[in-house]
Amino acid sequence: MKVTVWNEFRHEQRHAAVREIYPDGIHGTIAGFLEKAGLTVATATLDEPEHGLTDEVLAETDVLVWWGHLAHHEVQDSVVDKVYRRVMDGMGLIVLHSGHASKIFGRLLGTPTGQLKWREADDKERIWVINPAHPIAVGLGEYIELPKEEMYGEHFNIPAPDELVFVSWFEGGEVFRSGAVFYRGRGKIFYFRPGHETYPTYHNEEIQRVITNAVQWAVPSGAAAPVYGNRAPLEPIQVKG
Repeated sequence: MKVTVWNEFRHEQRHAAVREIYPDGIHGTIAGFLEKAGLTVATATLDEPEHGLTDEVLAETDVLVWWGHLAHHEVQDSVVDKVYRRVMDGMGLIVLHSGHASKIFGRLLGTPTGQLKWREADDKERIWVINPAHPIAVGLGEYIELPKEEMYGEHFNIPAPDELVFVSWFEGGEVFRSGAVFYRGRGKIFYFRPGHETYPTYHNEEIQRVITNAVQWAVPSGAAAPVYGNRAPLEPIQVKG
């Protein structure tokens, strides 16, 4: 299985505070912990030719991880079209944090997915695991608590998720559907809310576990069978005639 981590890579170049948290870029941090989990990982960024998502790269990618914020409008429609076709053909897509407003997420879901409430005020976030049986939640407790994060609040203008794994609560009282699963064509899509660039969220081991689980879950049908956490795939049942 091959994973490509895509990041627009703008905040890290413009803001020293973000660069201090993610010296190798957000994509580098994510790629690092996915590689430690035994996955084959490549990265791509906005300013590369075709945003690093050439036909060859996409053809070899089983799961694409997407982080964007400042420059959604700069993503070429032709690249969005290619990613869309690959998802419909079976490539998994993991959309992180402000990637909710990306062209590809809105295209796949069919709603203005950039519409939600938000506040950047060092809010505590508690991410409740509401579907503990889901493969993406393997290895977690009842919730993940982040001492500081950007708040996202409802209403989040997405269609009803096919599966909801996490719901977030913030100390201001807001709630948010923070871990949502969608199926489009042959592809599996997971949106995961936390990950504002000015907080070290992607260094949190529980957040890393969620993203790793999600990547393994999103592997296309016909690719190598994933292993969720420490749980191996079940052996086939032998039926006696």
